[in-house]
Amino acid sequence: MVVRRERHASKCVAARDRVSGAVLHWLPAPGRLYSRAGRGARRDDTLVHMRAMQLRHPAPAGPGASPLELVQVEEPVASDGEIVVKVAVCGVCRTDLDVVEGRVAARRYPVIPGHQAVGRVATVGEGVTNFRVGDRAGVAWIHWADGECRWCRSGRENLCPEFVSTGADVNGGYAEYVSVPAAFAHAIPEMLPDAEAAPLLCAGAIGWRSLRLANLSEGERLGLVGFGASGHLVLQLARHRHPDLPVYVFARNADERAFARHLGAAWTGDTAESPPARVDAIIDTTPAWKPIVDALGHLEVGGRLIINAIRKSDADKAELLRLDYATHLWMEREIRSVANVTRADVRETLAAAASMALHATVQRFPLADANVALARLHSAAGMRGAMVLDVDV
Repeated sequence: MVVRRERHASKCVAARDRVSGAVLHWLPAPGRLYSRAGRGARRDDTLVHMRAMQLRHPAPAGPGASPLELVQVEEPVASDGEIVVKVAVCGVCRTDLDVVEGRVAARRYPVIPGHQAVGRVATVGEGVTNFRVGDRAGVAWIHWADGECRWCRSGRENLCPEFVSTGADVNGGYAEYVSVPAAFAHAIPEMLPDAEAAPLLCAGAIGWRSLRLANLSEGERLGLVGFGASGHLVLQLARHRHPDLPVYVFARNADERAFARHLGAAWTGDTAESPPARVDAIIDTTPAWKPIVDALGHLEVGGRLIINAIRKSDADKAELLRLDYATHLWMEREIRSVANVTRADVRETLAAAASMALHATVQRFPLADANVALARLHSAAGMRGAMVLDVDV
């Protein structure tokens, strides 16, 4: 896709597709002053800066690595139809790790990662009616979709060919402020604390979408492969939607398995272990291939494997050679991937979490320790639930 940029009367820049002419997103024009932002903005002529963890180029994020740099950058401004959110917390997601390490390419560098941001509206642009200054708001992975393609018209904006992602295509929430089109921001229910609401914006929402694709019926069994940020939320959401549903959790370490049992799993074991019975649907949330092949061996006839990952690692791709058609795929077993989320996924997840008093387990890090959090995610060491960055401290 080739992008061209054009000036707009509101002193911002439109990024358009050269073929379709569709506006991908609006960006502040270079050198634009914060004093020209929407309601709630400062009224002097000085550039206002903020702290942010910025990625200059893809780099490894293992223990001891520092791919992100704490910098001072100009605050975003609220163009027409946009809001700027003062970020309180931002979740740390495996997709952030994929962006940092280059498996998911940013549209441009440097870029500020992060797509699970929760805070309060600092400024609103012209034409915004659904948010006011001071409202709680969340910013998720879906920053924008064109609303006109056949995917958007059919309720599948997550598949929009012009999809714009937060923290990869545009700057994200590892910063004190983040901008987003108001139509793509999410009201946060008052009963959800900031730190527990943040992982719902992606880990929870993508899990909610995975449950829908799993198409579970009464009397069936669900398997979860991996038990990190998304897995521990999916288990609670699944048991809320299907109270009698047996959930089997396949996880590689004893702490994760104990955590799953604490949250109500009917059985836990390693991915290679055989559960008490075959499962009708499995949701995989791991970055590896071995759990995929193992999971297919546990799948019931006519079962569904849902792969909840934006990328898979190349490190163990040779595991795919273990696939046997008769054992793993025959008898109408299905494999589906989950791609992005829709706004409806995010809003339904937030509503469900509020109604059931869902509890997200989180580990908290200061913004400046984003590299530490990513390294822990990279090694999967000492993790329990989700991780969030405290930004407004």
